[in-house]
Amino acid sequence: MAIATINPATGEVVKTFEAMSDVQVDQRLGRAVAGFAALRETSFAQRAQWMRAAADLLAADRDGIAATMTTEMGKPLAQALAEVDKCAAGCRFYAGHAEEFLADDPRDAAAVKAGRAFVRYQPIGPVLAIMPWNFPLWQVIRFAAPALMAGNVGLLKHASNVPQTALFLEDLFGRAGYPDGAFQTLLIGSDKVEALLTDDRVRAATLTGSEPAGRSVAEIAGRVLKKTVLELGGSDPYVVMPSADVDRAAAVAVTARCQNNGQSCIAAKRFIVHADVYDQFATAFVAGMTALSVGDPMADGTDVGPLATSAGRDGVAAQVDDAAARGGRILCGGTVPDSAGWFYPPTVVADLDPSMRMWSEEVFGPVAGLYRVNSYAEAVSLANATSFGLGANAWTTDPDEQERFATDLDSGQVFINGMVTSYPALPFGGVKNSGYGRELSEHGIREFCNIKTVWIG
Repeated sequence: MAIATINPATGEVVKTFEAMSDVQVDQRLGRAVAGFAALRETSFAQRAQWMRAAADLLAADRDGIAATMTTEMGKPLAQALAEVDKCAAGCRFYAGHAEEFLADDPRDAAAVKAGRAFVRYQPIGPVLAIMPWNFPLWQVIRFAAPALMAGNVGLLKHASNVPQTALFLEDLFGRAGYPDGAFQTLLIGSDKVEALLTDDRVRAATLTGSEPAGRSVAEIAGRVLKKTVLELGGSDPYVVMPSADVDRAAAVAVTARCQNNGQSCIAAKRFIVHADVYDQFATAFVAGMTALSVGDPMADGTDVGPLATSAGRDGVAAQVDDAAARGGRILCGGTVPDSAGWFYPPTVVADLDPSMRMWSEEVFGPVAGLYRVNSYAEAVSLANATSFGLGANAWTTDPDEQERFATDLDSGQVFINGMVTSYPALPFGGVKNSGYGRELSEHGIREFCNIKTVWIG
């Protein structure tokens, strides 16, 4: 895939970039090693000063980088602005908490026959981050902020359709004061990733992306025994039980499905509704989806912009067409608009069954599958009947059901009476084919540390 900014609202090629040569990549790897040697010797106070400077620069550059994201991948401008704000908050969170998260962890010395025993968390070196286009700033910041605060350095291989955002990120940390080589963008294609992963100077890797990409990275890294964290796809259930505030659940469901033009791994995708409230929920949900404004993502009032790529839009349309051909009922949307750009309307499909692709595949666009169930047991069974396990939503005011959902839903995150989202203070990641490892919170910052046992007699 060419490294280029292509406006998904128009299909126009805005700017193209030459891929870095092998010599240029090698030079950057050398700078990463030197940058790590410098950064690991700095204090938490110094790193926090630089990280807060990065947050301040994000705030100052807010309008410009938000417009760049919207131009490159099509999210509504208001959502791009909110993403920038979230990134600044994430930087400040780790500036304020990294020293606490990585403080020496004392253990019972007597139990291990020592005078003193503790766990020490130390950085491991250059970490390769292979990042997607859907949240082109936040996905990177949620890796970079903890990594840099831990004393690691970052090498970013971003998606090829968001090169300007990728270059902004390197410039951001340089302007914030970090040592040369602390965070670098590599403008390269996916065919160069294996060489990076097997290079001795790269100590670990993190990937957010598709299941096939995750399997490939894990296989290569496994051959050379390097740590990886993988955040892959999701087909999150959104369960609504009879005791729920159904109108509120339907309103939040619209946002949970269509935020970021429906292109989010943790978007709710399968809406599993108890028969007692199915009709009420379906009516309100379809009305909310139909009311969304689809159009120019730069315009005020636009709720849903174009999908990021033409292939992505065609893939979503094919999944919906397959369901319709096999008996699925299209309750709204379902037709590719006859206009420029890679738009697809908010769509709800009911009467799904296992013969349809939507039943088992992740749908990466503003398309919801609607399912009717008759009991708690049936709801949980259907919610867990997927190869994915990233997030899950459940709506119920019954305290017993809340506790049971928290335990029974097979996912890395369960949000009850709210939509799944990411917070710096909470660990983020999945199970099953949604990957392994965690980002964010104290768990995320420790993923790329040497968790060292220290025993002193």
